[in-house]
Amino acid sequence: MRPTREGHGVTTLELFFDLVFVFAITQVTSFMAEDLTWRGAFRGLVLLALLWWAWCSYAWLGNQARADEGLIRASLMTAMAAMFVVALTIPEAWGDSGSGLHAPIALAVSLGVVRLGHLAVFAIAAGGDAGLRRQLARTAVPVTIAAVLLVVGAALGGPAQTGCWALALVVDYTGVYLAGSDWRLPSARHFAERHGLIIIIALGESIVAIGVGVGGQAITTPVVAAALLGLAVTVALWWAYFDVVAPVAERTLAGLSGSDRTRLARDSYTYLHFPMVAGIVYLALGLKKVTEYVADTEHHPLSEPLATGPLWAMYGGVATYLLAHLAFRQRNIGSINRPRLCVAVLLLLAPLLVGALPALAALGVLTAVLVGLISFEVIRYADARDAIRHPA
Repeated sequence: MRPTREGHGVTTLELFFDLVFVFAITQVTSFMAEDLTWRGAFRGLVLLALLWWAWCSYAWLGNQARADEGLIRASLMTAMAAMFVVALTIPEAWGDSGSGLHAPIALAVSLGVVRLGHLAVFAIAAGGDAGLRRQLARTAVPVTIAAVLLVVGAALGGPAQTGCWALALVVDYTGVYLAGSDWRLPSARHFAERHGLIIIIALGESIVAIGVGVGGQAITTPVVAAALLGLAVTVALWWAYFDVVAPVAERTLAGLSGSDRTRLARDSYTYLHFPMVAGIVYLALGLKKVTEYVADTEHHPLSEPLATGPLWAMYGGVATYLLAHLAFRQRNIGSINRPRLCVAVLLLLAPLLVGALPALAALGVLTAVLVGLISFEVIRYADARDAIRHPA
């Protein structure tokens, strides 16, 4: 065990660890693409929330002790193996094929290994810190209850499984929050960088979704147009986070200490980054379907509107991402970005207005709105932006 200190950054092993989550997020997108209903969208959200909580656990552990040394290294590799099993079972998370392992139970047990193993290793990393050990003991209660609910739900299957897994998330998310904030956060840089990288991973999955949507079809002018529009949307979301928001948040976190720092880290990153990631994943679902429509003109003429589910996923995903930014900013510096609020509300209403447009045109409207927002912010807040990006 090698404790971390202020200024510690993300290790290469943590980046390697994230590759499993790239695959898992891709699996969730594909899972939802097979069931374009509200049920499919909700189940996809449950899966994504389970993945997110597992990933966050090791982000905190890697801040307590170096992830690439000793027992922490071994624990990350073990968690990688378990999460890889989780990712492999996602397509059958609610519908086991009947041959081989029972996929829902394999998924639930693997997640239990990840979460409970994390607590065990964290207790060792805590050393003689009695306050942190008490925090871990309190946290173990909701984590254990949630793990049991996951296994019970997997055994029941169907709607009962959905209910048990959703309840497990409620118990886990609220229980961890109510368990207190007696954690330790030695390095603000590591924590902010770690969450910035998971945003990059989610955005990368959106780009992958565009390529998957083409699916070996001929590369035509509409296909290229859809791909470039989708890329422009992804770039706009990257810009919205990394241009100003990320550096301000990291400096705010670094300026605090003790429980004030851990509470801000918990609220701003562990909780408020989840809707950002979820919004990007739903966007990826919409982009995948747009490119499928444009590429497969035999079944989807270019004049055909996008189905209701993917349309709401695409616009609603971006709106959720921006709303999470607003909450993130409010928690960090206590103010609201009004232009982003207006755009988020507009995007929530937009599917009612653009639903009759061809799929490619609907994507074009979304791109134009986001590029317009970024352009406005660059011009309107030029001086403030320069001061943040280039401090004296």
